Amino acid sequence: MSISTPNAISTPNTSPTITTDALIIGFGKGGKTLAAKLSAAGRKVVVAEASADMYGGTCINIGCLPSKSLILSAEQARRDGANSTPETREAAFEAAIKEKRRVTSMLRDKNYHKLADQDNITVITGRAHFTGPHSVEIATAEGPVAVTASKIFINTGATPRIPDIPGIHTTPGVYTSTGLMDLDDMPQRLVIIGSGFIGLEFASMFADFGTAVTVLQPNAEFLPREDADVAAAIRAQLEAQGVKFLFNADTKAIAPAADGGVRLSVAVKGMTRGASQACDSTPAGTGNAHTDITGATDTTTTTSPTSNPTDHATMSHVQTKPSDDGEPRFAEPAEARFCLTTDAVLVATGRTPNVEGLHLEAAGVELTERGAVKVDELLRTTAADIWALGDVNGGPQHTYISLDDYRVVWSQLNGSDRPYTVKDRKHVPSSTFLATPYSRVGLNEREAKAAGLDYVVKRLPVAAVPKAQVMRRPDGLMKAIVERNTGRILGAMLLSVESHEVINIVKLAMDLDAPASTLRDMVFTHPTIAEALNDLFA
Repeated sequence: MSISTPNAISTPNTSPTITTDALIIGFGKGGKTLAAKLSAAGRKVVVAEASADMYGGTCINIGCLPSKSLILSAEQARRDGANSTPETREAAFEAAIKEKRRVTSMLRDKNYHKLADQDNITVITGRAHFTGPHSVEIATAEGPVAVTASKIFINTGATPRIPDIPGIHTTPGVYTSTGLMDLDDMPQRLVIIGSGFIGLEFASMFADFGTAVTVLQPNAEFLPREDADVAAAIRAQLEAQGVKFLFNADTKAIAPAADGGVRLSVAVKGMTRGASQACDSTPAGTGNAHTDITGATDTTTTTSPTSNPTDHATMSHVQTKPSDDGEPRFAEPAEARFCLTTDAVLVATGRTPNVEGLHLEAAGVELTERGAVKVDELLRTTAADIWALGDVNGGPQHTYISLDDYRVVWSQLNGSDRPYTVKDRKHVPSSTFLATPYSRVGLNEREAKAAGLDYVVKRLPVAAVPKAQVMRRPDGLMKAIVERNTGRILGAMLLSVESHEVINIVKLAMDLDAPASTLRDMVFTHPTIAEALNDLFA
């Protein structure tokens, strides 16, 4: 049953009231799976989703699936040479966006009807907020709907974290990942604020489409949580695609540029060349980002020079950090100001739990210091009979974790003798879909060393894998960490074609406490990337 259409509620003034067994706030993976399971068990369920554009949740609408659709289209454009001219680039991008919209529309409709067509489920489109421990009001287009439920499940996901930069909210051409994946026209130049894995996926994708990409990194270390050799290999891959990096770069302000693009005022630590001109008075289009930067006195790694003055963000040098009397100063650390002019900006500075407007205090639901809904190992909140699933509870932000959260909750509702808990969850893998995918599970060398473990490092160049050569994808490396005396697999890092598939084999071995010799001696089909595990763990 659905009351998400305009005719479902007769008048805006009636304020219908629904009493139900379960209310699920948010249509994400964990929530929609739980709704279907509760319905099959004969429970009455209400699912409240703030936007009709988000039926099915973040992953299918604005997250993993649309981004992977675009990434595959970008890879095809690179292989076919469609990224070589402005005309072919635009055509390839337009076709990719069209296909992405087709896929997300189809999946959204399928997910909606999978729930709304069930007699036990009512889908309400509107923004929900708590009015009491077991009561919620949902603001729909037709008026408020009051819902009272015995059990409530918060599944509202996460939202992009936007840094406090002047002009970031008001300047056209500044996007989160959601907006950037739905552009009609491909930007010729793109600046990405943030060099985490989301930002790097977009850098790789747009570089494959033929966009000139510049990534601003706020400090001097690239991927600081990864092992140095792995991070260096990832960076080399991205630079080979044409992605430029500017390190120690702090964006101070964003404003419209004279040419219709976007202008960023960027402070770069470690540079000592200065001028007195203000950023907003610098003529647009003067100078080249990489030539100017590498011509400065630089104490950190920044970017590589480029010979084409129209490539990447146009950058003009402005000033060093002034002293109190207004004169340039060169105290450590030196800080130089630059103006970057670009066509589009992606803000990729992380995501934060989406709790705004829920009025959780009315239900007695508390938050953690980081703004997530506080839960225990059973995902129970601080209020009785209210749970939180998915990104909103502060756990790993993956769709498959939201699904596993469903398992945690359902194990408490189905009469299990011993509920499954978050502590029972083992070895969460992750994949980043770069031109050469990067996947990892467990500890890396940096973490194993910090933990004081006695380990050996296993390495294998992807070029040594026959299937990688057959696929003409020999770039990358494989690395594993194995406990010295026990042979226990502590972790693996795979920068390799098809790593997103192979990593699950390693995870399974770790979950089963299989020693490294199991993968060393396993019989794999040939030729495959998976058989490389024989040599990696030898």
